[in-house]
Amino acid sequence: MVHAFLSPGEARHHLQLQRQMADGRYPLPDDVSTGAEAMALDPSLAPEVKAAYLVPGEGVLDPVAFARALEERLAATGVKVHENVAASGFRRGPSGDRVTAVVTDTGEIPCSAVVIAAGVRSADLLRELGHPLPLQAGKGYSFSVDLDPAPTHTLYFGEHRAVASPIGGTTRIAGTMELSGNNNRLDWRRIVAVARASRHYLGQWFDDPDDLVALIRDPWVGGRPFLPDGLPVIDRVPGPGNAFTATGHGMLGVTLGPVTGSELAAYVVTGRRPAALTPFRLDRLRG
Repeated sequence: MVHAFLSPGEARHHLQLQRQMADGRYPLPDDVSTGAEAMALDPSLAPEVKAAYLVPGEGVLDPVAFARALEERLAATGVKVHENVAASGFRRGPSGDRVTAVVTDTGEIPCSAVVIAAGVRSADLLRELGHPLPLQAGKGYSFSVDLDPAPTHTLYFGEHRAVASPIGGTTRIAGTMELSGNNNRLDWRRIVAVARASRHYLGQWFDDPDDLVALIRDPWVGGRPFLPDGLPVIDRVPGPGNAFTATGHGMLGVTLGPVTGSELAAYVVTGRRPAALTPFRLDRLRG
């Protein structure tokens, strides 16, 4: 990923923060590139970019390709994937201490255990089990556009907190954090704001916001699930002994998904909470 900035000072400040967070776990450059050297890091960068640095192991993934590959891997191991099915609740056993089936719009799916990992919708499903969760959607926006020249790296636009990524033969531009409730309503003004922010780094790829209707494709909005303290909940749900949840990862769902799945799988199989999950207990939000 190329981190691009309009100011060398801001670039160096960001690099210093990233170095502290990385804590030596992955390589970072000694200093930022400036002027022509900065622009040379990616052919799409505009002259307004005054400083940049490249982190070779950093980037984004194609969510469609990822989901397709994951489904294929699961199917190869005998897992049945129910597509285009909405879960709405749960069936409990006679004593009420176990979930025996997930209720969906196409019928019930029997289960010996259930993990609620439905992003913002986890709140509704947990409410069905008597445990409402104060999840708030942090809505992000994105769209696709064909640029010339197009980015060859994922680009992070430092001052404006937006990203441009080469995905599926086009460029996907994303950004913003909108707190407007747990819904998927798309505010076109947010799309315009992200597009305008990108021009500082990609040049004048459009002249008037009215042009965007014809230029961009697949405008999208989606909610990242946030909890009041910024940490996810990864825990057994009180009551039914075989219900678990993993939600509230905010903007780090893909990043933290593998380790979350690994630790939670151990919890489900053994019934013993791994020490790594102690900070993510559900009951911390009750006090």
